[in-house]
Amino acid sequence: MNAYVRAQAVRCVIKLVRSSQCVTTPADGTQAAAASTIYDKDSPDMPESRQAPIINITGNRVMLGPLSKDVLPTVTRWINDFSALRTLGAARPGPSTLEREEAWYDRVTGESDDVTFLIRERLGHEPIGTAAFHAIDFRNRAAVFGIMIGESSARDRGYGTEATSLMLDYGFNVLGLHSISLTVAEFNLAGQRAYRRAGFRECGRLRERLWLAGRMWDQIHMDCLANEFESPVLANVFAPDVLRDERPQ
Repeated sequence: MNAYVRAQAVRCVIKLVRSSQCVTTPADGTQAAAASTIYDKDSPDMPESRQAPIINITGNRVMLGPLSKDVLPTVTRWINDFSALRTLGAARPGPSTLEREEAWYDRVTGESDDVTFLIRERLGHEPIGTAAFHAIDFRNRAAVFGIMIGESSARDRGYGTEATSLMLDYGFNVLGLHSISLTVAEFNLAGQRAYRRAGFRECGRLRERLWLAGRMWDQIHMDCLANEFESPVLANVFAPDVLRDERPQ
């Protein structure tokens, strides 16, 4: 390829094309293959799978956004990873299908007392897990928390701790909850550490409630109260105008 054709090809690649493709013509008169269309990140013509994801809450390393059907194949892969199910307390771990996860999606997105977020890495926006509040009791301002870091490469990197903290922030400052609780297996030491760092504390146990590796383990109950938690993000968003006006610009 001569210098002129190479320069034309480079110009074609870097140009943002919205409605047509850029084609270069070599010196021998034959038609070159059309370059792939490159869209502006905010273009409405960009395919949905390539658009920037919707994000509700942004932390330092992870972000929380709505769960969507296009990530269900990824969720299905996570659910079939027994190393992830080990800490979830699944009564009978086994293979799952995309159809089963689609039914789960329809159920959780239709429940009025459940809120489920997709956890994404802030760098790259890749989905790495889910976090949810279950059995939300608005009268008594309470809910049960659950989280799964499904992507194996994202475990043991502090993502679960930050996602848990962002969920507490959402629960206390947006939903107006007072008490958020969870259960964690005695053998899940990494989970216990993450929950404590996020603000949970142990409040009780069911003794010898879970079986693993030939023995029984306790099921630990933990909780966090609104007055024990300091908001990392949302207190600055959900604040009265009078307080927002008093903050330094």
